[in-house]
Amino acid sequence: MRTADLLPLAVAVPLLGAVALVIGGRWLPRVATDALATVWAAMDVADLAWLWAGTGDGHSVSWLGGWYPRRGESVGIVLAGDRIGIGLALLTATLVLAVIVYSWRYFEEPPAQHAGTFPALILLFEAGMCGFALTGDLFDAFVFFELMGAVAYALTGYRIEDPRPVQGALIFGIVNSIGAYCSLLGIGLLYARTGELGLAQIGSALQTHRADALEVVAFVFVMTGLLVKAAVVPFHFWLPDAHSVAPTPVCMLLSGVMVELGVYGAARVYWTVFSGPHGIPHPHLRTAFVAAGVLTALVGAVMCWQQRHLKRMLAFSTVGHVGLFLAGMALLTPAGTAGVALYVAAHAGVKAALFGTTGVLLDRHGSVDEHGLHGRGRDLPLAGAMFTLGGLALAGLPPFGTALGKAVTEHAAEGRFPWLSAVFVVVSAATGGAVLRAAARIFGGAGPRPQEHYAGPETTGSGEEPEIRDPQRRIPAPMLAVPAILLCTSLAVGVLPALAGSLARAARQFTDRTAYAAAVQGHAIAPAAAVPDVGWSTEGVALALASTVLAALLAAAAIWGPALAWRGMGTARAALRAAGRSVVLPLRRLHSGHLGDYVSWLVVGVALLLLVMAA
Repeated sequence: MRTADLLPLAVAVPLLGAVALVIGGRWLPRVATDALATVWAAMDVADLAWLWAGTGDGHSVSWLGGWYPRRGESVGIVLAGDRIGIGLALLTATLVLAVIVYSWRYFEEPPAQHAGTFPALILLFEAGMCGFALTGDLFDAFVFFELMGAVAYALTGYRIEDPRPVQGALIFGIVNSIGAYCSLLGIGLLYARTGELGLAQIGSALQTHRADALEVVAFVFVMTGLLVKAAVVPFHFWLPDAHSVAPTPVCMLLSGVMVELGVYGAARVYWTVFSGPHGIPHPHLRTAFVAAGVLTALVGAVMCWQQRHLKRMLAFSTVGHVGLFLAGMALLTPAGTAGVALYVAAHAGVKAALFGTTGVLLDRHGSVDEHGLHGRGRDLPLAGAMFTLGGLALAGLPPFGTALGKAVTEHAAEGRFPWLSAVFVVVSAATGGAVLRAAARIFGGAGPRPQEHYAGPETTGSGEEPEIRDPQRRIPAPMLAVPAILLCTSLAVGVLPALAGSLARAARQFTDRTAYAAAVQGHAIAPAAAVPDVGWSTEGVALALASTVLAALLAAAAIWGPALAWRGMGTARAALRAAGRSVVLPLRRLHSGHLGDYVSWLVVGVALLLLVMAA
């Protein structure tokens, strides 16, 4: 079998698995359906691992049905994988396998006729995500993206007996569907201009003349759907609402890999379609998207710190880190891309592990409220240790891969945006510090019990329904083993130099549009850029330690600071309260939970992007 023949299997295997589970789930017992789902998920991991190894530092290309291009033109569908795209698909498949194992005994025992529904939806979700990561056709990218989205809406509202998940799924679905309509409109404009749908073919056709208004509008519309899925400000409002009500295993996938696919898609479309000498100007795009990334990172960090609902806290942490990913990708360099690739690979394991341990708390105590759980997590020492390690990893503690990805991206930004390192430190410290604060209170009973006060429905986490049959049962081993393994994978990203080197070469390949177009046309050329340095540096370690220490100090100040009567601090406390009233409170009010508000902000975001790109 040729390596390229593995590309269609990466999508076909989970699709066939979903069909088998839907049919077999009517007659098979729960244990059998779980085992069958695990086998299908493991098969896809094996397929993608083989594909990753066989592709090496080049590309694997498969024209489905044998519809090869003729004289540079094509009507066929192409799957084209390099190590960034294949690696993201492999990360997706690995997380799906982890989620299926985590869910073996997670939900209540379903009726016999629905026993295979949840794992079948998970495999269908996997097929959409892997197809999106591997496709070389813009319209099929839209199709896979919408398959992924439709299944994500169903998974978010999976517990239909509770109106909150249904409401969250509706907001998720409507906002993302509007973004998808924008992307489809942009694809239509590009097809009208070029008569092509392949990424490489569109890119080649657009280079015959300089970018005009139609091309800029098409770029903005295509990017809108991708940025909505990536939860970039002001398109992010759906994400915390969906995460707070979705089943915990679903949150592991939404935050671990789905939103990152939006950032990947934006980068892939830019490099293959719009990055040529007559495309969208590099400096203009770089400035606009770095600014969007910084704004997203800061909003996510501020809102993460304000939460006491653990799922919303982790969701806003995802928004903050997506902003960092976008800023790194927007540097438009192989070094920035390599740093983000490392960061995403490590962040996926950490964030999925944190949601996994949150699921343990929810099932044991029926709450994800930081204040209400004060000291009640002492009976879960292993979960507490993993939650704390996850907070330290988010803050950037070496040698976790999050610290390495952060350090490489910071170094890549030094030439044009030297101040970006400060943003990375502050955002990492705020998001990691929020998790450490919650860990100390819940699992250690640290500090006085927080005083109850009205904080609005968006921040409380009490009154949640346990997602298992018996909260008093012994915690199933998979619910503790899976987060532990995921944290170990994040650690491996930081300590295995061979993996970092592979991603560095992959980033060089990813940012070379000529090499991608040549591979799709059937011949390979070597990238022209140098391989970026992705090793640990003294400066990177120092900044990582600084963000970790700052996270610990922020957590300590939040827990014990209000109880200390420090002399001379009255002015500082008054200034902080004034800042909270003028900045934080309006920001919290923007996250109203009202669909109309979110759609309005989506329209505002599209208008701003059009104005900036047309300037």
